[in-house]
Amino acid sequence: MSEHAKPLMSEHAKPLPQYLIDRYRSWKTLRFEENKAWYGRLAADGQRPRTMVVSCCDSRMDVVSIFGSEPGDLFVVRNVANIIPPYTRDHAHHGTSAAVEYAIKVLKVANIVIIGHSMCGGVTACHDMCAGEAPELMEEDSIIGRWVDLLQPAYERVASLDLDRKGKIVRLEHEGVVHSLGNLETFPCVKEALEKGETAIHGAWINIATGEIEVYDRENKVFEAI
Repeated sequence: MSEHAKPLMSEHAKPLPQYLIDRYRSWKTLRFEENKAWYGRLAADGQRPRTMVVSCCDSRMDVVSIFGSEPGDLFVVRNVANIIPPYTRDHAHHGTSAAVEYAIKVLKVANIVIIGHSMCGGVTACHDMCAGEAPELMEEDSIIGRWVDLLQPAYERVASLDLDRKGKIVRLEHEGVVHSLGNLETFPCVKEALEKGETAIHGAWINIATGEIEVYDRENKVFEAI
């Protein structure tokens, strides 16, 4: 490798925390070794998940455990507040949008599920910013602010409701899912797959304190517990 081709190394990079190393070794011994043949098949044949799940990157949200998933079952994308941005053709970096396109065009998933959750910090940030209670998020250099600003149309639907701050945030968590479902349909590949009956899209919300999941009924425009 030439001098110019060498990768840049951060002087701040450190070894993995020991507790992560210990957990990895436990997983390797107990989980991987017991399912070595299955992992080998996944490596050789590639992934064929039936469902893509878009969830929040909140550490309390673990959709793999919630849905009893095994390796290869779910194509999971996590971001702040489980947002699907609207489709755009610019040349900026779009990680979530790229994942949607890959799920539809390459993996050909049969379902896309957007799942929100209670006490979502990203949704709370959107509420407080739009309500004028978090001016720091309005700054142009606020990456969080510019991201959760994608939920502003959803905030406008709940702002006038006769609810206290907590109630509006819970409603916004639900409305954010609905808004992202709408944005999902702006992707040409998703729209085509929906029209052909090759995929279906779903919305859900989970109360992380009770474990109760509510699923969005698009016909009646309500979330119902299952």
